[in-house]
Amino acid sequence: MPLVTSKEMLLKAQQGGYAVGAFNAENMEMVKAIIQAAEELKAPVMIQTTPSTIKYGTLETYQAIVAAEAAKASVPVCLHLDHGSSFDLAMKALKAGYTSVMIDGSKLDYEGNIEVSKKVADVAASMGIPCEAELGKVGGKEDDLVAVADTNTDTQEAREFVERTGVTSLAVAIGTAHGFYVGTPVLDKERLSEIRAVVDIPLVLHGASGLSDEDVMDCVKRGICKVNFATELRAAYSKAVRETLEDEKVFDPKAYGKAGIAAVKELVMARMKVCGCDGKAR
Repeated sequence: MPLVTSKEMLLKAQQGGYAVGAFNAENMEMVKAIIQAAEELKAPVMIQTTPSTIKYGTLETYQAIVAAEAAKASVPVCLHLDHGSSFDLAMKALKAGYTSVMIDGSKLDYEGNIEVSKKVADVAASMGIPCEAELGKVGGKEDDLVAVADTNTDTQEAREFVERTGVTSLAVAIGTAHGFYVGTPVLDKERLSEIRAVVDIPLVLHGASGLSDEDVMDCVKRGICKVNFATELRAAYSKAVRETLEDEKVFDPKAYGKAGIAAVKELVMARMKVCGCDGKAR
């Protein structure tokens, strides 16, 4: 089917007590793997690209790949700009045909974050496209953004932020980090429950690669409606490619591309089941 926005799938997740899996794709093979997993499990799915991925392949290229694969699928597929780094990039994504955008103003001060988030949300709303924002700082590294320390989302600021910006979903910081964890993450789950109590739009969990299944499921029970997975997909794809290329007779890119697809598909299916979105597109 044609690409859809994230609005309906996230609201259904919020009402149904599960989360939609949002998976970052770097190439055609990863797009195919993610959609194949969604088809097999009958799950709604969001495919995401970050600014560095876009710089590598362009908005138009990724939109064309995802749209072509989604057209062959029976499940809803949304194409999302992840960690949009500027108003300009968000506008370009909307123009290119992305069906959901994120503006990440978390590197700015509170008022600056509100200003840029509202600006993007207003334009997106006029086009019928949902807009995600982030409040607080998720640790680790995502693209060119590095947070040396976590600054968890303030509950009352979250309520005011949503009211003043008009964003349709909110990524919250509760102790997760981008990339792989060095130690065992300590999540402020009570903070998540407090935010859920005062914010009525879907909440998003970033930095889920490396979290235990139990932690993800607990966060979903406490109100998370969208869970982002990126680093572990890249690692699974690269591992499969390296293992295939150990055979020096392999020279056809399709051979290791197929191996990468299989590895990513398996991982995505496992994560969808943890999020509880399997079977929700029936």
